[in-house]
Amino acid sequence: TEDEIISLEREMKEFWTKLKSIYGSEQISQSLALRDSCKESIRVLSDKWSKKLKEEDLMIDKINEYSNEILCQNQRVSESQERLTELRSNLNQEKEKNKDLTDSIQELKEECEKKKEILSSKNKAAVERVERLCKCKELFEERLGLEIRRIHNEQLQFIFRHIDHKDPDKPYLFTLSINEQGDYEVTSCIPPLDCIAEFQRKVRETNNFSAFVANIRKAFADLSHK
Repeated sequence: TEDEIISLEREMKEFWTKLKSIYGSEQISQSLALRDSCKESIRVLSDKWSKKLKEEDLMIDKINEYSNEILCQNQRVSESQERLTELRSNLNQEKEKNKDLTDSIQELKEECEKKKEILSSKNKAAVERVERLCKCKELFEERLGLEIRRIHNEQLQFIFRHIDHKDPDKPYLFTLSINEQGDYEVTSCIPPLDCIAEFQRKVRETNNFSAFVANIRKAFADLSHK
């Protein structure tokens, strides 16, 4: 170190002072030359070690810099892994939602198909009933003095005449429709009959439409005699 070098130079000066008092000039000159050579060697060595120490300091600084950079890289890698894990989790959740949505859509499709089939079946049954009613029209008109009209909302209006002997042209009528369940439903009755609900229940159970019309005509006739 620098202190050691200074201490060494001081000791060397003391040594040369003592040496001068003992030896002659020639020997002293040789010793001085040796001393100078020794000092030069020490200086060169000191410069060498000083340079080496500086290089080592620079290397340590560089190592510290690399270490800090590695720590930063590790931190970024850790954050990226956490983000990747989060994205994977979100992706899995979206996949589950898509699967649930797909299943729901499929269930709705199947439900719609079933409803279409049911509606188609009901419509078919309704059409068949209307056709049967139309086929019975001439028979009813001839035997019961009945007129059947198709009015709004696909309803049928049944008009009876020749019931009241005092007024043969007086109309007695009821309006019939087929509801969403495919059942017969009386929507109006003029004049009103207390038994119309019972007749409606029976025709739904028996599907005997001729008897249903005949019973209503008989009820109108009984009403006209009161």
